[in-house]
Amino acid sequence: MDINYELYKVFYYVASSLSFSEASKQLYISQSAVSQSIKALEKKLDQVLFIRSTKKVQLTPEGEILLRHVEPAMNLIKRGENQLLESASTGGQIRIGASDTICRYFLVPYLERFHRSFPSSHIKVTNQTSIKCVDLLENGQVDLIFINYPNNYINQLSTVKKIKTFRDVFVANDSFSHLKGKKLSYQELLDQPILMLDRKSTTSEFLHSLFQQHQLDLVPEIELSSNDLLIDLAKIGLGIAFIPDYCLSRDPEGLFIVETKEELPKRQLLIAYNDRIPMSRSVQAFLDYF
Repeated sequence: MDINYELYKVFYYVASSLSFSEASKQLYISQSAVSQSIKALEKKLDQVLFIRSTKKVQLTPEGEILLRHVEPAMNLIKRGENQLLESASTGGQIRIGASDTICRYFLVPYLERFHRSFPSSHIKVTNQTSIKCVDLLENGQVDLIFINYPNNYINQLSTVKKIKTFRDVFVANDSFSHLKGKKLSYQELLDQPILMLDRKSTTSEFLHSLFQQHQLDLVPEIELSSNDLLIDLAKIGLGIAFIPDYCLSRDPEGLFIVETKEELPKRQLLIAYNDRIPMSRSVQAFLDYF
């Protein structure tokens, strides 16, 4: 099927904004031209891609399927344009996906080193959970992602490199001083108020799976989206926080590690990238740090 690229481009902008008028502004063409292009694409594909009403525009199921394929292609084209621009200048761009925790407690020294070595290069960091970072990579929105592993969402399209091994720990303040010197079983931990990341994180999946392996159902006292907040709440005695051990490297004051009878399994930090796509000089230079 021979369909003009411009039709897919118009479709992408309408689907991304869910607005014909917004797409016309971004494409610098009239709203009528946008509408005609969408009609032409729908006719060629023999599918309705949008549900139109006076108040809003929605994708049909067929439109959502098409967007899942068109979006990565558009991002690849943008990436190619950026690399061509980079080759004509001394700068460049590196796009990184990582969680807040990984950025703060692991990546900052590497970002500083890269900035000193390549001061004219642009660094763009997108903060998402390790799960959502995989989507960013698959859609071509970032060049590299730093994620926790195990991670059931990483696929075979990605090349992965293990860069750090760590353990998770339970930490508490002196409100739980009666637990010092003791080793708690997972069953005994269920009697304590557990503070942990929410279900949309690999850390949460890891801990719930660990308890399920012992036929235990973990019901946390508080679930949050930030390890820093978990540490803050543990410091004021609201519960026992479950965090990666490297989060204690900055300010462990006022907290102690609650020991467990069963040794917690090790986890890894990974870099993942798509080696089927050519890397810019900036991306390769950053990757070489690890």
